[in-house]
Amino acid sequence: MGLSTSEEQQYWEQWIQSRDSHAGNMLVKKYLPLVNYHVQRIAVSLPKTINKDELKSLGLMGLYDALEKFDYERELKFDTYASFRVRGAILDGLRKEDWLSRSAREKSKKIDAAIEQLEQRYLRNVTPSEIAKEIGLTEEDVLQSINEGFFANVLSIEDQPRETDDSDHQTYAIKDEKALSPEEQVVKKETFKELVEVIQGLSEKEQLVLSLFYKEELTFTEIGHVLSLSTSRISQIHSKAIFKLRTTLNKVI
Repeated sequence: MGLSTSEEQQYWEQWIQSRDSHAGNMLVKKYLPLVNYHVQRIAVSLPKTINKDELKSLGLMGLYDALEKFDYERELKFDTYASFRVRGAILDGLRKEDWLSRSAREKSKKIDAAIEQLEQRYLRNVTPSEIAKEIGLTEEDVLQSINEGFFANVLSIEDQPRETDDSDHQTYAIKDEKALSPEEQVVKKETFKELVEVIQGLSEKEQLVLSLFYKEELTFTEIGHVLSLSTSRISQIHSKAIFKLRTTLNKVI
């Protein structure tokens, strides 16, 4: 939605002063493309069965939250602030839901078991084609499942299991649910260390694709334009890089 600078300023003033509902709706419409952008970015790594409308609903909740909490007097652009809120709301929503179907999880377990057996057999890292041949799937199916499983594992890194039940122990301390225990901190540190080493072992093109996708937040199509490659080729490079990362991640989580 195209608003002039003066119109947007006016709506912001109305929203800040009186929480005018019309002004709020106009600002939401103004920044709705931001929600659509993050939905498209995150959906790339999710199963095709995930409804984008559900992701959009989560993103809109993040946008509303940003609108409520944004301090207009700070030297910070709203779209920058809102991006963190929108993306965070979508990822938090995914963490709370078991978005991998039962069949997808079964396939992922089957692939994990095959990787372990093949590595014991050959005493080396195995390729997607070897895994596919072992369990009777196509290489494309293997890579797709690995992409989905990798994203699920990344989402769960900070959702550490709680081994103790505090319900039987009365306490007046305020528990920080997001704080990691010393043991969990060590595991997390080692996980990232392992991933850094694997990333450094990727080919230059694989590292570049991951950097452009996750750091610069370009789409596969945009990366294809940068590298003069097709979108499908970029997707293939991304999938094979994720395969190597996910194999490492599964071993240390």
